[in-house]
Amino acid sequence: MFLNILKSKIHRATVTDAQIHYTGSITIDSLLMQRAGLLPFEKVLVVCVESGERLETYVIEGERGSGEICINGAAARKILKGDTIIIMSFMLLDEKEAKTHRPVILNVDKNNMVVSVMEKSDSSDEC
Repeated sequence: MFLNILKSKIHRATVTDAQIHYTGSITIDSLLMQRAGLLPFEKVLVVCVESGERLETYVIEGERGSGEICINGAAARKILKGDTIIIMSFMLLDEKEAKTHRPVILNVDKNNMVVSVMEKSDSSDEC
């Protein structure tokens, strides 16, 4: 049996732009992608803190070190520039692996610069 487990989370990122006429996706600073272990075209769940909207999309690389977080396509109607979001990626693990896996959690500031990196040591969700 495989379980869908949190792989990584970019916590409380600020949306820097929203491009409704772009063809889908979320653009993320490639440095944040690297630190979170995200790959181009990887599926992510995005949650908007202000509205409670939850949506799935895929990642495309933004300019390295820019702090860019851009919501593209139809999602730009639901999540707006300036909104605070949580970006989560998941992975399939068997039960044995899932018991010892620890997700990478990036806490970022209002400019989307990493202020701390956590690898959770227990099952609580403090962030």
